[in-house]
Amino acid sequence: MAAQREQVSRSVLADQVRDRLLQDIVGGVYPPDSRIIETQLARELGTSQAPVREALRALEALGLVEISPFRGARVRRPGRAELLEAYVVRAELEALGARLGVPRMSDADLADLEALGEAMRRAASAGDGREVAVADAAFHARLLHLAGNATLERVWRSLEPFSRTYMTLVAPGADAHRTAELHPRILAALRTRSPEPVVAALRLHFAEAGAHLAESWPEPGAGAG
Repeated sequence: MAAQREQVSRSVLADQVRDRLLQDIVGGVYPPDSRIIETQLARELGTSQAPVREALRALEALGLVEISPFRGARVRRPGRAELLEAYVVRAELEALGARLGVPRMSDADLADLEALGEAMRRAASAGDGREVAVADAAFHARLLHLAGNATLERVWRSLEPFSRTYMTLVAPGADAHRTAELHPRILAALRTRSPEPVVAALRLHFAEAGAHLAESWPEPGAGAG
């Protein structure tokens, strides 16, 4: 029984480490191609290496981390095509979310989304690309949450390592002002309180973001030599 409790405790700790690492990776603390050193991370988190190792394996299964013998863990840089595929899927998921969620949207919900749009604008004016990314991710998560559909939200979150703008904002060519400026059109559509204008605005949003990503995201090995 004690061994079982210890196993459960270690599993919970590994989940906590995984969530912390995921937050740090998509937040740019560990940018693409950077190493994650087990011993160093365990020291920082005040834990043993075992839950850190389990957390890294879980992130490897998500395709976010690569683990190589003798080289350890490294944040994986997804290819351009992989990111663009995720954008296409995410656009359709958010379109479905808008159809389900906009009819349920309250004045308070709209005010929250307006506040996140304003937070993006302020951060862009201050030149704080990371804060733009944080507000951007919160905006899309808040919008999807309106649908009240846990399955949809779970599938959407599974794309997080590949489609949330934390990753794209650390790429060469990232433009915080451009990211912030993509959202007033969605907010204008939300103010109509009609799902279809929001769906159209979201699809245009992802088409434009994808086109910019196609130009700016470096393929693995590009520029070497």
